[in-house]
Amino acid sequence: MTENATLVTVTGASGFIALHCVRELLRDGYRVRGTLRSLDKEPAVRAALALDDEAGARLSFVAANLLEDDGWPAAVAGARYVLHVASPVPAAAPEHEDDLLRPAREGTLRVLRASQAAGVSRVVITSSVSAIVHCDKRERGELLDESDWSDLDRSLPAYDKSKTVAERAAWTFIEGLSGDRPMELVVVNPGYVLGPSLLNTDNTSNELVRKLLYREVPGVPHLHLPIVDVRDVALAEVAALRAPDAAGKRFILASEDCWYAALAELIKADGYKVPTRQLPNWLIRIVGLFDPTVGLIVPDLGKLMRVSNEQATTLLDWHPRPVRESIVDTARAIASRMA
Repeated sequence: MTENATLVTVTGASGFIALHCVRELLRDGYRVRGTLRSLDKEPAVRAALALDDEAGARLSFVAANLLEDDGWPAAVAGARYVLHVASPVPAAAPEHEDDLLRPAREGTLRVLRASQAAGVSRVVITSSVSAIVHCDKRERGELLDESDWSDLDRSLPAYDKSKTVAERAAWTFIEGLSGDRPMELVVVNPGYVLGPSLLNTDNTSNELVRKLLYREVPGVPHLHLPIVDVRDVALAEVAALRAPDAAGKRFILASEDCWYAALAELIKADGYKVPTRQLPNWLIRIVGLFDPTVGLIVPDLGKLMRVSNEQATTLLDWHPRPVRESIVDTARAIASRMA
């Protein structure tokens, strides 16, 4: 079965989302080849997955870096599908935006070029709602969908700009392919991703929950978030590999949207002593000057971020878990490391 199983390459396999994708693919019987910047990470990844011998035999790794050509032909050789999940996610705004833009855009194009040359059938790219929400419709409080794009003429945070630029480059690449070597592209655009880390480590995506549990902030910002569970993102990515009608489409992945104060209240209701008082925007802006993580959210203070998941639920048959479950599971996972 191992030799005949369909091979899927997952880039950045040790990442928060990617590792959940690897687990789902192995559960579904695929062979998986993960890319790592260093193969020194392989033992920790295998330990986190806790695989039996049969599943472990279907998992392999190749060293590849988003900023280098070496490794990518070997990474995708023989693969029918590619999940391109690797992309830098900063804990703070970078000193230079190119520190994010270059690996995001150039890495995406490296993966696409290698995939096309290797005869890969479909590539699924993990983008973000950051590539959607910075537009006039959001300013008017309207519901956003996959037809919307972040406006690159605006002054965007470096991460949001990197996701937008990389996704635009991917669609341009696919549009430029000749008809004799077709390759399908699907893009998923997750909202704010919460959920347990398989590596049992902190990560940027869960940082705002961690700060509440560690009481590193006196209260919560006036922040509106479309939330999605990392486990549901992985399920959607695997579904996007094989859904016949998914090719050429984007999929917003969000369970529910809620204000950050409501998120804190859910954690408090589960028995944790966390701050729930909503702080004024001016205070968050001051804190952001000294705390780089807080500084990342300053541009979104007080703004609604309402997105539609209709396309994902319809075409991918995707049914995300309730947001309360995601928030509580995230808090419990982080709290378990505090003991």
